[in-house]
Amino acid sequence: MSSSPMTEAMYYVLLALCKPNHGYGLMQEIDRLSAGRMAMGPGTLYGLLRRLEQEGLITLLEDDGRRKSYVITETGKEALFHEYRRLKRLLLDGAFLADWLETEESP
Repeated sequence: MSSSPMTEAMYYVLLALCKPNHGYGLMQEIDRLSAGRMAMGPGTLYGLLRRLEQEGLITLLEDDGRRKSYVITETGKEALFHEYRRLKRLLLDGAFLADWLETEESP
């Protein structure tokens, strides 16, 4: 598992694959999880799925010829939790900014 930060796209794909899903379903789930902020096209998604599978972070669950379903692996869960903890630390480190921004933005 790499210690480098994940891309936002990787993070959302792994989040979405905590439950088995296929390409189109993943695009919808990512849209839902990100409240519409992350729109992922098929080219980006399928390239990322290949990469994540090669890295052992996800695995092909089913290929019925029409669609492929994937699921996160234990290694993928470890990577996802590692990234979640990293992001959480970043937010905690900068928590003082909330008060600072309120003061700075006051009319």
